[in-house]
Amino acid sequence: MFGNPSLATRIAVGKAVGLGFGLAGFLILPYFLRDADPLLRWGFMLWYMTLGALIGVAGVLDRHPALDLPLPWWLRGSLIGAWMNFVLTLLIYDQLAAFGAAMFRPGSLLAAPFWFVAEGAVIGLVIAYAATAAGGEGPETAGR
Repeated sequence: MFGNPSLATRIAVGKAVGLGFGLAGFLILPYFLRDADPLLRWGFMLWYMTLGALIGVAGVLDRHPALDLPLPWWLRGSLIGAWMNFVLTLLIYDQLAAFGAAMFRPGSLLAAPFWFVAEGAVIGLVIAYAATAAGGEGPETAGR
């Protein structure tokens, strides 16, 4: 899209798209969880910005380093997003459970905090698409 493959472009676009998702979470969270800690709101915003940077950096890999299997952008972004949100779910399980109960009926299947993992996969997919479209992918992005 922008011409030459560039790792810096991938990282910048990933962080910008992640900031967009994080800012949306920052602004929407108080509507569902009125007593949400401000640090939780800031944490979501910075989390997605960091997730975007990680997906941008991972664009250098076009093959799995150990298994020597192809790693297309859509698989790479989805896996990183899902894994990082899984880790976050383990760290803030109680807050996500309260958030899910506020959004959906308490005890319903949709109120489970682990839906956050699926959200991470989707957001990772969007970030990976934007970063790949803007900065390319593969080892040539590192500018060897």
